[in-house]
Amino acid sequence: MTRVLVTGGAGYIGAVAAHQLINSGVEVTILDDLSTGHQESLDARARFIKGSILNRESVIEALESCDGVMHFAGKSLVGESVLKPDMYMENNVTGSQNLLDCMKIAGVKKIVFSSSAATYGSPDTSSIDESVKTDPTNPYGLSKARVDEMLAARAIADGFAAISLRYFNVAGALKIENGWLAEHHNPETHLIPNVLKASTGNPIKIFGTDWGTPDKTCIRDYVHVVDLISAHILAFQKLTTPGHKIVNLGSGSGYSVREVIATAEKVTGKQIPYLEDERRAGDPETLIALIELAKEYLNWSPERDLELMIRDAYLSLQ
Repeated sequence: MTRVLVTGGAGYIGAVAAHQLINSGVEVTILDDLSTGHQESLDARARFIKGSILNRESVIEALESCDGVMHFAGKSLVGESVLKPDMYMENNVTGSQNLLDCMKIAGVKKIVFSSSAATYGSPDTSSIDESVKTDPTNPYGLSKARVDEMLAARAIADGFAAISLRYFNVAGALKIENGWLAEHHNPETHLIPNVLKASTGNPIKIFGTDWGTPDKTCIRDYVHVVDLISAHILAFQKLTTPGHKIVNLGSGSGYSVREVIATAEKVTGKQIPYLEDERRAGDPETLIALIELAKEYLNWSPERDLELMIRDAYLSLQ
């Protein structure tokens, strides 16, 4: 039976990946240092190694009997990366390098990497395909781009079969037997959970209401976490020959800030308090991931819309 190492398997996306892999008949080992992940998110059916991707002994132990890796471990807050760039380079880049070194030693050469559309920065085009040049505007995006480059080099030098999946905003939650696998970051920087937690004393801020979009607010791409992991599983099945491929994931259309708020009001039956504010420096008007390659190469397209993303996120908070 196939066994996959899920790094960061106690985090939001990694925990859903571990659960869905096991449900699909794959054995799973989880490696997580629990620095940002949560013990209660761990799937009891998985083999768990508490350790960091920076620790060679932990990684070697976790790779035992594994056929491949889904790599989610790493720091992921843009604002924090600006304040602590060295930490992001160490955790995300050096940690990934250590993981790949250990994979080579263990003879494990299949990896799906959780990359990010932050690698593209703020491109001139609002609809982004994989040919757009990477130009990250923060250390988080830079760290992801560096790992993508590393994977491309390893594919040539060491015969790795690797796919980097680049996506913007992940939302929603997965209902499991004893609760929900959902977002609970500290601090929470993502729009949908913050919209759902908004109150009269702490309204959600809309940064700019004079954009050139239909409702004058920014448009961003969102994908349900369950759809996202379906793509990861399909990508893993594609790892048959050496090489490195980059594939975008997303809705393919995007949703505005006002659409998110209006949909949250529909789901909750409550008015969402908001405050209109000035544009933030560096905010692009529209960012949408073109997903034609995902449709063609992975035979994947998202099945869950914004309303279901928000509904699942809302139910997970109850």
